[in-house]
Amino acid sequence: MRVLYYNWADYLDDERRGGGVSVYQRNLMAAMDARDDVVAGFFSSGLSYDLPAGPPRWEAVRHGPRTDRHRRWEIVNAAPLAPAHHSFGDPAQIEDRATEAAVCDLVAATGPWDVLHLNNLEGLPVAVLGRLKARFPGLRIVLSLHNHFPVCPQVNLWWQERSACTDFDGGRACVTCLPRMPDRRMLRLANGLAYRLKRAGLGPGTRAVRIGGRGMRTLRRLRPPLSALTSGAPPAPARPDGAPFAARRSAMVAAINAHCDRVLCVSDAVRRIALRHGIAPDRAHVSYIGTAEAEAFARTAPRRVPRAADGTLTLGFLGYMRRDKGFHFLLDALESLPASLAARIRLVVAARRGDRATMARLAGLEARLASVDHADGYRHADLDRLLAPVDVGVIPVLWEDSLPQVAIEMHARHIPLLTADMGGARELGRCPDMVFPAGDTAAFRARLERLVAGGVDFGAYWAGAMPPVSLEAHAAALLRHYRG
Repeated sequence: MRVLYYNWADYLDDERRGGGVSVYQRNLMAAMDARDDVVAGFFSSGLSYDLPAGPPRWEAVRHGPRTDRHRRWEIVNAAPLAPAHHSFGDPAQIEDRATEAAVCDLVAATGPWDVLHLNNLEGLPVAVLGRLKARFPGLRIVLSLHNHFPVCPQVNLWWQERSACTDFDGGRACVTCLPRMPDRRMLRLANGLAYRLKRAGLGPGTRAVRIGGRGMRTLRRLRPPLSALTSGAPPAPARPDGAPFAARRSAMVAAINAHCDRVLCVSDAVRRIALRHGIAPDRAHVSYIGTAEAEAFARTAPRRVPRAADGTLTLGFLGYMRRDKGFHFLLDALESLPASLAARIRLVVAARRGDRATMARLAGLEARLASVDHADGYRHADLDRLLAPVDVGVIPVLWEDSLPQVAIEMHARHIPLLTADMGGARELGRCPDMVFPAGDTAAFRARLERLVAGGVDFGAYWAGAMPPVSLEAHAAALLRHYRG
């Protein structure tokens, strides 16, 4: 079987874009390579652009790592930029004939393919699904939902960087969603400059960068940060016109239902949201992603909680110091603890430094909690060391986070998870005693009090928990979907 995969970022991207989906895609390519019944290829779109601008085309990847160049391709000059919020509100997310033609040409020239497995639609017009089915009627199209892009141009149903979006008000909420709007022209120019520099051998990891870092410094000077490529959102009218965003959602759902043979939802939470917004139930299936972390689950054992002889409880937070990830809520909740409880809590944070105010709040907790340890980001190789003292992992998200990779990483090491009741993380432990209403500091405090008192039955927790899915098992399950 020949399978062509897609993600907006290359799984070997030298700027490490694409987050957990890139990690998943890299692992999945290796898992498929281990089989003798699959040939896998991959393409990306929405990041590489010519200077001066040119029409959309496809080409073999000719920059960054040389690994797998025989099976990695990209669309250059795609009309929709990636990631999704760079093209927020762009009609090209729905239709662009030239980009669609370039994708079809890529599939024709590199195939034949039995299956096209899309990890998302960011960087592509959704109308390409119909074009592909018309040109390749035997091609089976599978779409994985790692986020909510088909129904949310911001992908995460998170409004104005401050609250969960539970009602888009006929598209009107989308009009006022972004505090700062992307300047697509400038973003395309910046991506074009980065593409040209990489093609000239000045990308991350190249010899030119290693010798004094001159190339990367040049790239950073010439490629402004996203904040410089945005503008303040214009004042919204009293009754904004949400029709374009309502039409976008409708077109996305209709195209997926018409042309995708399978829609794979990475958690039951994602499937519920997909069904609520109109994805056909007979196409939507829960497919928990495979992970190399499954090996850690086999070599570790459940921990006693709390473990410390002094009766303290160590909480662990991995990921990003972002509001939607619940980090600011976590600070609020820990700052509000009574002194007697705060003195029994230790905190381990592995996340890139936030802004000055956030770091000041984290430092302020050192005087209230038993201890605070912060690692300024982490690599996969650091996880065992960083998580060794952790009793309970905290996933305090404030949005419908599909299934955070950090939750899987802690769960796989037999670290129980204290999660908000949004998103898919709570499906790993399947324990109501370890779930609290998102954003509810009082409920979070009550859960901590019970944990410190040893009031949670972790024998029952692990008996009911979901074992992580191995990459081998996941690959076998995907093949069943591919074969229909």
